[in-house]
Amino acid sequence: MKEQDPREVSASRRAFLRGIPVITAAAAALPAPALAAQGRHHWAMLVDLRKCIGCQACTVACIQENAVPEGSFRTVVSTYSVKLADSTQPAGTYMLPRLCNHCDEPPCIPVCPVGATFKREDGIVAVDGERCVGCAYCVQACPYDARFINHATNKADKCTFCAHRVDAGLLPACVETCVGGARIFGDLNDPQGELRRRLDAAKAELKVLKPEQGTEPRVFYIGLDERFQGKVEGQGTLWQPRKAHA
Repeated sequence: MKEQDPREVSASRRAFLRGIPVITAAAAALPAPALAAQGRHHWAMLVDLRKCIGCQACTVACIQENAVPEGSFRTVVSTYSVKLADSTQPAGTYMLPRLCNHCDEPPCIPVCPVGATFKREDGIVAVDGERCVGCAYCVQACPYDARFINHATNKADKCTFCAHRVDAGLLPACVETCVGGARIFGDLNDPQGELRRRLDAAKAELKVLKPEQGTEPRVFYIGLDERFQGKVEGQGTLWQPRKAHA
């Protein structure tokens, strides 16, 4: 594999910090939630389902970046077979990328008996592995099935928006590798940033998962079928990475 030119990496980082889209984060449009604390970052993500091709590049990138153990996922694209009522085709395919929603009102925080789950000032919901006792209360409290107990560490685990990359001025791994440009990551408090501009442009098109829960998710969707906003009738095919056989 050709090694990436350090100058290209630097340019990508500068573009991200300015809120300008880089190639891998192209394309989307969204609504406009209220600004968070002024003068601070408030990170969020937009997923444009019209551009998701279900390739699972985001899933693989996340596993590699965060050393997610086999059989667990911080993000994954669930694939559903759906009936088509107005088409000559009997069935179609529907892709739904899923991850922690980094809610503004996260139900996983108050149930943690040791305060291991917390919300950073920049909106990222994180887990302090040093404090976590693996009780799984937060796993049960999450309405999005976005948490799991890491069987390698026996601690609660989840998507962190790749906080270590964000703190270094980089995009989350899933955004960096999205071949369809379906994921846009940025700062809700940056009116000139790509995320904010696309949110403002979409407005009515924007949806979140399970809005009735009142969790104020900070993962937004464009092109989300209302039948998939809440409890889905049916089981999505969960892609499972397997070890290579000799």
